[in-house]
Amino acid sequence: MWIKSSTIFDIMKFLFTILVILSVATPGLSITTKTFNVLNYGAIGDGITNDSPAFQKAFKDVCQSKSDISRLDVPAGRTYLLTPITFSGPCKSTYTYIQLLGNIVAPKTKSGYSGYHTNTWLGFSNLNGLIIKGKGTIDGRGSTWWQQPCLGNVAPGTKCRPPTALTLHRCSRFQIKGLTHINPARSHITLTNCKYGIISNLRLIAPGTSPNTDGIDISGSKGIRVLNSFIATGDDCIAISSGSSKVTITGITCGPGHGISIGSLGTAGKVDTVEDVQVRNCTITDTLTGVRIKTWQGGAGYARRISFEDIRFVRANNPIIIDQFYCPHRDDCQTKAQAVKVSDVTFKGISGTSLMDKAINLNCDPNIGCSNIVLDNIDITSAVPGMQVFSYCNNAHGRVFNTKPAVNCLLK
Repeated sequence: MWIKSSTIFDIMKFLFTILVILSVATPGLSITTKTFNVLNYGAIGDGITNDSPAFQKAFKDVCQSKSDISRLDVPAGRTYLLTPITFSGPCKSTYTYIQLLGNIVAPKTKSGYSGYHTNTWLGFSNLNGLIIKGKGTIDGRGSTWWQQPCLGNVAPGTKCRPPTALTLHRCSRFQIKGLTHINPARSHITLTNCKYGIISNLRLIAPGTSPNTDGIDISGSKGIRVLNSFIATGDDCIAISSGSSKVTITGITCGPGHGISIGSLGTAGKVDTVEDVQVRNCTITDTLTGVRIKTWQGGAGYARRISFEDIRFVRANNPIIIDQFYCPHRDDCQTKAQAVKVSDVTFKGISGTSLMDKAINLNCDPNIGCSNIVLDNIDITSAVPGMQVFSYCNNAHGRVFNTKPAVNCLLK
């Protein structure tokens, strides 16, 4: 029997809360909690001294503890400088709980990354039952990377990828709650090959002009919920990439940024899949796009069973987009017979204002097309006085109800 993912998540969240509260508040219970404080391992917290060795030693003991909840305390009132570091499992405790009350900062200069793999700054891998929670701030100090993303001297034209601030890889039954992330070199949070996680009540902040600073990137992951968070950044607020399924996004305030995206999918002819995604009850303000699905020509696979419901736009540039000709830099864009199939997509209960006259843009491949696209109860008007908004369709098939601007171009 298959149980709905929403039911599983509600049970998980309840158990997470009960375990932590009971272990702290009720002495003598069979639930055991063991606490490890980074200060006891030599962390200084002056924002200057490299505290990574202390964090690594403390986490090693946390991971070896056989208690029900093994907790790493990062105390308030201090700022901890960390060079690139990865916390790896599996751990012996049922739950690995990182209580982040202090602030964590990245190296001020790129030289602080020399000798390390720079794909990510703070990494968590192969952890089952990870909790990262608290009122602390994670500062990626990314501005030094935004204009020149390479580390050291490289040949002209070389493409470099700055470090993601926080990466979870092959983690399951996890929760991230309450943190503030600012100014990452690249994405704030990346999930790869994770399952059954809750991300909630976060503040992810970077300038609207900061390149590639996605809020949350989800790839190869299943059963993820992103809830009640504020994301103001320089790229996608949330991007869902290949291999992801059963993803729920709700209560997000997004902007500035590039909106909430599925994709891009099918890069360089890849076979990519995304399915069973729900985005609802979100407000998207002053963004480059609103809600969109973006795929490259020549790719394969599918994006299906996706819904965007109860979305409010405020001055979004391109509120609703399906783009099967995605080619952002307009460099060597090609038209090919093969494409990622887009089907069973619903836009419902959407309202607000657009800065562009093309408020609804369903640009689908001439050979593959988009099927079963539903637009229902949509009211988008212009944010520019006197400008009229319209819809555009290219080989998009589906149904439309109570929608403004009119979508007469949608094929039955």
